[in-house]
Amino acid sequence: MVKVGIVGSTGRMGEHLIKNVLEDEALSLAGLHVFDELKVTVPDEVLVTNSMKALLEACDVIIDFSAPVATQELCEEALKNPKALVIATTGFTAHQQNLLTEAAREMPVLYASNMSAGIALLKQLVEQVSATLKDFDIEIVEQHHRHKVDAPSGTALTLGEFAAKGRGLDLDDVRVSGRDGQIGARSKDEIAVMALRGGDIVGRHTVGFYNDGEFLELNHTATSRETFSKGAIRAAKWLVDQENGLYSINDCLGI
Repeated sequence: MVKVGIVGSTGRMGEHLIKNVLEDEALSLAGLHVFDELKVTVPDEVLVTNSMKALLEACDVIIDFSAPVATQELCEEALKNPKALVIATTGFTAHQQNLLTEAAREMPVLYASNMSAGIALLKQLVEQVSATLKDFDIEIVEQHHRHKVDAPSGTALTLGEFAAKGRGLDLDDVRVSGRDGQIGARSKDEIAVMALRGGDIVGRHTVGFYNDGEFLELNHTATSRETFSKGAIRAAKWLVDQENGLYSINDCLGI
């Protein structure tokens, strides 16, 4: 039985992860990392701690839905005690992103800004359409609940990267994240990534390809957070048997 630890156990995703791990007969909920009060009841044998060191010692694989500062602490401690890491946190600095790469040299690390199977496939479709419809303008819109703290979402940026890749571009060179005032006509290569926030929207991403006389929109909508928690659990089961390296959700799904 695979012993699972969770970082971000008191957050919005934590409750779903705890429930789904406890329901899975192939997994054992071994540890929860907490910064504040745990809001759900767990079996007495589950370790509840604010120590990354203790969490790593108790688990075979860690699932992290937290904040960049917590992921950084996790990776730094895991370099001393390597374990399989499933990372779903977004909003990393360049240093934190490099830390993930460093950790992946010593342990299997799966990083995905979105753990859903639909988004995994959508990324590939976006790259293919971008490469095929070279004359079409690309605009990306993402919608999330009012509590989301980073914008644009990590998933929207990932979709933007695949759109840029399809045309041999670097997203950092062509990304637009806002328009206001007399900005002039749209440039040919720019890729807009826009964020909307409101209500309790779990997650909606639309990648549009627009040309004179026609347009194509690829859309993914998440209707439940369990889409992400169950996706992360699927990734954790797969990752524990992998060699050291940096993996994506597409590797896990074999697509």
